[in-house]
Amino acid sequence: MSEQETLDLNPYFFNIITMFASSAWCQLGKIANPVNGKLERDLQGAKTTIDMLIMLRDKTNGNLTKKEEEMLTSTVSNLQINYADETAKPETKIEEKIDDKTKEKK
Repeated sequence: MSEQETLDLNPYFFNIITMFASSAWCQLGKIANPVNGKLERDLQGAKTTIDMLIMLRDKTNGNLTKKEEEMLTSTVSNLQINYADETAKPETKIEEKIDDKTKEKK
């Protein structure tokens, strides 16, 4: 990131978006839970987290720099696409995937 891009992106805003996005990725089962190291899926929690990011986007409309708006928009879009993908998967397939990864680590 250039110095100008850094100035266009408030570090507190960056951190809050990153925090919500990390939570959503964990809830989608895409990354391991940092507390226990396990892949877990909570689609309702993911939906709530994505909805909070959408609310933040809507409430800050017109008050963000171009870089902040791009970051928030792309984060929401990526999460929504992955949420749709996860909701389309059968439940047993995901459990098997998580169980297989756990067995590989042993």
